[in-house]
Amino acid sequence: MALRKRSISLSGHATSMALEPEFWAALEGMAATKGLTLAALLVEIDAARGASPLASAARVAALKWVAVGGVGAVS
Repeated sequence: MALRKRSISLSGHATSMALEPEFWAALEGMAATKGLTLAALLVEIDAARGASPLASAARVAALKWVAVGGVGAVS
């Protein structure tokens, strides 16, 4: 499965993150459910991630959201 890379801005800092398309879909669903843009959701995840890499923290957030009944497929 190919990773999909996206450029994002976190607190004014430009970076990029590569995730599988299924994780991007879950994160987009999570953001929509919370009434946030994807960028705003990633800022939240970034603020709470501690020492974990952002991509790992985003995957964990997506998996947790799907596990509690969020709409979005991670397969």
